Amino acid sequence: MKVQMHSVHFDADKKLLDFVQQRLNKLETFYDKVTEGEVIMRLNNKDGIENKTVEIKLLVPGNILFSQEDAASFEAATDAAAESLRRQITKHKEKAIAH
Repeated sequence: MKVQMHSVHFDADKKLLDFVQQRLNKLETFYDKVTEGEVIMRLNNKDGIENKTVEIKLLVPGNILFSQEDAASFEAATDAAAESLRRQITKHKEKAIAH
């Protein structure tokens, strides 16, 4: 899967980018028709620890799946967003099979 990654207001290191790519690659085991993805990581201005936001958009045939999560680390936010997308992929796949 081709993934575009953007980091807003900071420079993401290779380790973080590899981590995100690895999580998205795991989603392909649930549904192999994901055509491409886009990840936006940003530091938000919220008070408190959970000031890191990860937005993931996946393009699948006939639909766009999206998840946005805030967490204390980009890794935790990525995990939460990937889990949300896994559920969306499962629902999308069931609908596709039903038609």
